[in-house]
Amino acid sequence: MRKKYVFIVVNVICLLFAYSIKAQSVLKGKVSDIQGVALQGVSIKISDAGTVTTDANGQYAVKVSNGRHTVTFSYIGYSTQTKQVMIQGEDVVLNAGLEISTSQLGEVVVSVGSRSGRRTITDSPIPIDVVGAADIQSTGQVSFDKALEYRVPSFNTVNTPVNDATSLLDPYEIRNMGPSRTLILINGKRKNSSSLTYIQTSPGQGESGADISAIPTDAIKRVEILRDGASAQYGSDAIAGVMNIILKDRFEYGTATLNTGITGKGDGKLFGISLNNGANFGEKGFFNYTVDLSHISPANRAGNIDPVADFNTLGGGTNPATGNPYTQADATAYIAKFPDGNNKNETSQTAAAKFLINSAIPVNENSEVYFNAAYVYKKVNSFANYRVPYWKQDPYNLLHAAGTPYIGFQPSFDGDLNDYNGTVGLHTEKNGFKTDISFTTGGNQQLYTVNNTLNKSLGKNSPTSFKPGGFSFTNNIGNIDISKKVDHQLTVSAGAEFRAETYKIIAGDTASYSGSGAISFPGYSNPVTATRSNFGGYADLAYDIDKQFLINGTARLEQYSDFGSAFVWKFSSRYKFADDKVVLRSSISTGFRAPSAAQINLQ
Repeated sequence: MRKKYVFIVVNVICLLFAYSIKAQSVLKGKVSDIQGVALQGVSIKISDAGTVTTDANGQYAVKVSNGRHTVTFSYIGYSTQTKQVMIQGEDVVLNAGLEISTSQLGEVVVSVGSRSGRRTITDSPIPIDVVGAADIQSTGQVSFDKALEYRVPSFNTVNTPVNDATSLLDPYEIRNMGPSRTLILINGKRKNSSSLTYIQTSPGQGESGADISAIPTDAIKRVEILRDGASAQYGSDAIAGVMNIILKDRFEYGTATLNTGITGKGDGKLFGISLNNGANFGEKGFFNYTVDLSHISPANRAGNIDPVADFNTLGGGTNPATGNPYTQADATAYIAKFPDGNNKNETSQTAAAKFLINSAIPVNENSEVYFNAAYVYKKVNSFANYRVPYWKQDPYNLLHAAGTPYIGFQPSFDGDLNDYNGTVGLHTEKNGFKTDISFTTGGNQQLYTVNNTLNKSLGKNSPTSFKPGGFSFTNNIGNIDISKKVDHQLTVSAGAEFRAETYKIIAGDTASYSGSGAISFPGYSNPVTATRSNFGGYADLAYDIDKQFLINGTARLEQYSDFGSAFVWKFSSRYKFADDKVVLRSSISTGFRAPSAAQINLQ
């Protein structure tokens, strides 16, 4: 009897399993514009089945259960399209053709083009690039800065090998201007700068800027880039433009992202995993968080060396085996044996852990408290140039065994980076007034380690590992912004910002800077602590002459404790016609550039 019951149960389970498989069908199709051009990154939301995006060929496929489903196709710049589909146990093809829509181009953005409140992309007096989350993710890049390079024509960043501290964060440029000239905002609030000033021969030399690679890509809802000088609106570091990073807010669905890749030469392996999740409470409250872990292996691209040029540049010293000075013949023989000079001309090995939260809590129907915070830790391992024998010697056999042929040594450079930022604020809309009061804090610290090298001045007592010190930067910022729509044409805005900054040079251990210092990276001998404060205030008027014609004016006064004062202004206008299909914009402004605390105090 027991066997009979077991047989019946097993058959029922098999039938249910078979039915469940049959109940799952595939909904697939292609999304294109009205000309038939495939659209990549279109968001497709299916009732009871979540959301997917189209691939590079505009195609999608998702498993769905039997029954009627509502399918919504949405893409920035195109009209949202909704379709009904019935699934009855068979695969279904559902294509969509999206039309360009000025109303979609008019998606509300945080006002990086004007301080007079939010405007749509078409209504903005200044052109703004908007890059959505799908566009960023579709690049396949692990870090945010590298993803932007594939999506924003005016944005460039370079991963440079053998560049010491530059390996901790890559410099970037907008419109060929260095990183300290572009203001980075997170949800409209200033992100802290890095403590590093780039002194190597790389793009951005002499500059310092915010570490945008510290922001997890899965935490980003969209990015707004104002490619127009905005010192009059935001201050000194907006002279090249403004990048406003909007974080994901109201929770829709959790995501887990796995990234992996390798170069065509089989090195430079990368691996990354990211989790974004959250919860909603009430009609407007939310909590959204992101955890991002990644590891990138080095990619070596060392080339062959010209022995004559190398000896003319680096040659010198005495051969410990013969007691005679090194000659061109010695260099030629060495390069014949080691064509690349044993050099590892490679990108750094980087491990990073990133954490970010974003939240808002409604206080009442007119007000909300909001906050966001982020932290990143990076560990970077890289190499300095190989010290060939005719360049640097090891007379006390500290880096090679006595009695063995001396072929040189390659110092390594390791860096530890900690970067954090956080904002808490109160936003209120009442009686036509919009008020935003906030406090922002942030910091960046970098500490360095140099291994497999020596300090020649210390002789046989020299260590082979050094702590040369590093840099740190912190800032605290208070903001208040108030705007009032006087009538349907005139909007008046005003605001103020106070900023306090501290920059430090952290001294290294004594051995790292004594005498000639550690070979490849001498330590910092004099610790520095420098502070500065800054106060800025602005006023902004926006006047819609009619639905087509807008004029906008901004004036700003800045006062720095170590730089002085500056008064700057900006005037812009916008005219739309042909049913908003054509938008003409113009602007004229003055600006100023105050050096960063890191640039002023580096020594």
